[in-house]
Amino acid sequence: MRLADFDYDLPSELIAQHPAADRSASRLLHLDGRTGTLEDLAFHDFSRLVGPQDILVFNDTKVIKARLRGHKDTGGEVEVLVERVLDEHRALAHVRASKTPKAGRKLVLTGGIEAEVLGRKDDLYELRFEGGATVLDQLAAHGEVPLPPYITHKPDAADESRYQTVYAREPGAVAAPTAGLHFDTATLEGLKSRGIPLCHVTLHVGAGTFQPVRGDDVATHVMHSEWYSIPEATVTAIAKARANNGRVIAVGTTTLRALEARASEGPLRGGGSETRIFITPGFEFKVVDRLLTNFHLPKSTLLMLVSAFAGLDNVRAAYSHAVRERYRFFSYGDAMLLERG
Repeated sequence: MRLADFDYDLPSELIAQHPAADRSASRLLHLDGRTGTLEDLAFHDFSRLVGPQDILVFNDTKVIKARLRGHKDTGGEVEVLVERVLDEHRALAHVRASKTPKAGRKLVLTGGIEAEVLGRKDDLYELRFEGGATVLDQLAAHGEVPLPPYITHKPDAADESRYQTVYAREPGAVAAPTAGLHFDTATLEGLKSRGIPLCHVTLHVGAGTFQPVRGDDVATHVMHSEWYSIPEATVTAIAKARANNGRVIAVGTTTLRALEARASEGPLRGGGSETRIFITPGFEFKVVDRLLTNFHLPKSTLLMLVSAFAGLDNVRAAYSHAVRERYRFFSYGDAMLLERG
């Protein structure tokens, strides 16, 4: 596979810069990966497409205010994007500066936060946040919502609530699991009232989700590592749905990555781990039958994932259709429901 196989033309005005007025007011493109059939729907139609024996699995990660700005103790400006919180006072972070900060240097950041550079781990810096408050508390008080690079406005109060799912509860992500942004409380309650199990996994989405594939040969790309956890209750609910001929619906590519990463090691089981799983056409899916997702960037690993799930030709046709029909793309955009090919 070549990188060009996953390219498409997208007019810039179709990149959604702000969310829809209401969470569930987006459009929904339904793609049957078995036949290639496309259906233009509204997200309000999603619930009726969920069968009584199906199960929905959500990623309950919570986006943290991971971006901080400031300067080095030597005076140069820096921008810090926390990638992963290691413990109460240490974190791994991307640090942008005119000159690489060395171990022992101090960073003075938004709100008077002081952090010491402990060293480097590959592309990331290990930082120790000083003071009595934890890293998460300091970020919550002084950090900035880490909007994706294709959203051009500075984060505001609306982004603090809307770049977060209504069911988020486990802090640690630096990017939202965006398929879940379409669900409001009423939609979730409606699904519950029908007896449809709503389960969860946790996968803390890293900034690497926006990392471009640089080589023309897709097989040479190395995925970033992300931490995930699957509760035993979710494993049990999936087994029950399977026994009743129900379908497993993953809400978002991050949910799918967690489930398929675990299943690639053997029978699905609970627990936490790290994954660098890279899903491309030819991948054998073991858990997920249907995938709810947003539209993804050209040449991205997530576009490769959905192409593996529903078929490359089908996805190409669906994206061409979405561009013609003026769907809204990326994090704040419209949704797709994919039936596995």
